[in-house]
Amino acid sequence: MVLAEIQTDIQAIEEDRTIYQEINFNHRTNAIDFIDFHIIDRIEGLLQNSEHKEVLTILQQRAERVKSDLENIDSNLFTHLKEKIRTGVYSGASFREMIDKYCGYNVYEPDKIGYDNLDDFINGLLSDPAIPEATMEREPEMVFYQKTPARIIFELAELAAFRPGDVFFDLGSGLGQVTILMNLISEAPTKGIEYEPAYFHYAKACASQLNLPHVEFINIDARQADYSQGTVFFLYTPFEGEILQTVLEILQKESLKRIIRIFTYGPCSKAVALQSWLSCIHGQANDPYKLCEFKSL
Repeated sequence: MVLAEIQTDIQAIEEDRTIYQEINFNHRTNAIDFIDFHIIDRIEGLLQNSEHKEVLTILQQRAERVKSDLENIDSNLFTHLKEKIRTGVYSGASFREMIDKYCGYNVYEPDKIGYDNLDDFINGLLSDPAIPEATMEREPEMVFYQKTPARIIFELAELAAFRPGDVFFDLGSGLGQVTILMNLISEAPTKGIEYEPAYFHYAKACASQLNLPHVEFINIDARQADYSQGTVFFLYTPFEGEILQTVLEILQKESLKRIIRIFTYGPCSKAVALQSWLSCIHGQANDPYKLCEFKSL
């Protein structure tokens, strides 16, 4: 009975032609996840103590072949879309329309936590699969790198409503996704500040491959960076404690020259909300899963 269920599940995916249509990314991603977690994992569990190992192995190979076919469709799709980004076809409004066409997104899902299909799409579109290992030991107050959920970046871009002259800084830019994506969504100049050299070189290569001249990555400690051009800043809790306070003091000095806005996500929002020179104009600072916006007084 179990073997019949597995075979039926594989056949259902094989025969669903909509999954194989390039435009149906969400449907295909859900199918790949189903194959991974409900078919292949199930088979591997059964193989340990089963008298039907030969049949299970055949089903496993069949499932892996279907999964590979679906992943190849995505690979070809991303190759095609990257070329259009390189040639300037997708930027600003046209980029957002493309994302909506293939994946769809809703940045206003207040109770959503974690990652979703939009993250899978953005990862495939903007990143190189060969993610590097960190080469430098973090200081105790430096937080390990974690990608910002893509929906948060789209929400940030909408709230920021970039104007001519705005320059965006991502502090602790990691593999560069926020910096690159913000430029593609808004067309504003963006800069990523990253301490880890391996992440810096990776991000720089990704931006170069996409031919994005207004995206810049700077390999430097955030406490030593030049923020004189910045008007909009983002922190996904890249550091805490004294490091965070030192960086905020540097930004406070910049706020004496011009109004700046700081967007935060994660636990650092509570610390930023305590700054007397900032006013929280969006979000709830005590909720680490909400994007917050602060404006200098």
